[in-house]
Amino acid sequence: MATEYGQGYGLPTGPGHVQGVGGRRHLMPAALRAPVEGRAWRELAYVLLSLPISILMFTYAVTMVSLGAGLLVTFLGVPVLAAALAGCRGIGSVERARARGLLGLDVGEPEPLRLKRQGFMGWVGAVLKSGTSWRALLYSVLQLPWAVLSFTVTVTVWSLGWSLLTYPLWFWVLPTYAGQDGIQLYGDEQRAIYLDNPFEIAVTAGVGLLFTLATPWIVRALTTVDRVMVHGLLGPSRLATRVVELESDRGVVVDTAAADLRRIERDLHDGAQARLVSLAMDLGLAKEKLREDPQAAARMVDEAHGEVKTALQELRDLARGIHPAVLTDRGLDAALSAVASRCTVPVQVEVDLSERPAPAIEGIAYFTVSELLQNVSKHSRATWAAVEVWRSEERLMLQVADNGVGGADLSRGSGLAGLAERLDAVDGILVVDSPAGGPTRVTAELPWRAERTR
Repeated sequence: MATEYGQGYGLPTGPGHVQGVGGRRHLMPAALRAPVEGRAWRELAYVLLSLPISILMFTYAVTMVSLGAGLLVTFLGVPVLAAALAGCRGIGSVERARARGLLGLDVGEPEPLRLKRQGFMGWVGAVLKSGTSWRALLYSVLQLPWAVLSFTVTVTVWSLGWSLLTYPLWFWVLPTYAGQDGIQLYGDEQRAIYLDNPFEIAVTAGVGLLFTLATPWIVRALTTVDRVMVHGLLGPSRLATRVVELESDRGVVVDTAAADLRRIERDLHDGAQARLVSLAMDLGLAKEKLREDPQAAARMVDEAHGEVKTALQELRDLARGIHPAVLTDRGLDAALSAVASRCTVPVQVEVDLSERPAPAIEGIAYFTVSELLQNVSKHSRATWAAVEVWRSEERLMLQVADNGVGGADLSRGSGLAGLAERLDAVDGILVVDSPAGGPTRVTAELPWRAERTR
């Protein structure tokens, strides 16, 4: 008999077993165990608490805002309105904590107040200008009608399901204390229909079972709206999230530029500069020996000539590492072909672009492919590689593939991780597909910006 394995856990799950979270096996499917799971009871508690809490929130918000709006004819209205919004921000903090504890919804803190000037009036102005404050006010108002609806639906289906499911246990209460044979389905002056025989009682319990099984999913659907409201109105706005991302990207760009400057300075100091200093010393010695020993001086000049060639080559390599002239003059196709010619394995280059991208994007694409080909030369043990560049709508796509040993991983903090950070700083993406044993395929996406006048 074939054996199924839980994804990522390697645990057998034979017939009748359902894989659970964290590799746990369950004998019952999710539909049957949902009514007794902790998640269902936490979501039920959230809905039941929402009604009294929303009444308090609505009362506070409407009262304080109405008071502030009524006092706007005087100076007192502005600070009262600011106090109302500040209270709504505090309510938002409580609601985020409640959603985190009962719904498992982890919503980030919204952007803090930005005080342009110190003092009480500075705080009042910051509260009134903050979008977070007004979204919290909107949440406090909208939560009440939704809480009434969700509370009514939840209590109705939950009580109906459990009362019908347990009907065989308590139906005797009706003839004993209510004077009727059971639950009345229909009744008029001539006749009445009651659920009183064993078959009808069993059918009633079956209907109750269906309601009981459906209740957790109905409550989950209702709390989905609560999740959307908490996330959309009490969490950070898209603009604030984007600002945080841009600030982080700016830091990455600054760090990258500083690291490049340090690399250039180190290469100049340890390479070409040291070689030129040695060259000057050799030429000085040759000058002193020119009259005493012309042949030795000639040999020293010849050695110095070789040092000059080496220094010039190092300077060319350094200049190419800053921004190659072939990239500026002839574009990505020629520049990447030049990089491929220096790779230790044969590289096929294919660039399919109808126009050139902006110089900044073009430079990032060049250095991305250059660094990936360096990884191919140093680590892949490949016998061939391929580079493809094309445009897909508003994205510039780069792909470097090889038939090496694979095993490249972004999470190891290697050069690929640094390259991913550089691409992320310009809204780019780096995707690595490199299983052990190969092959490796690295795909990079960059935003497309067309070339302007150079």
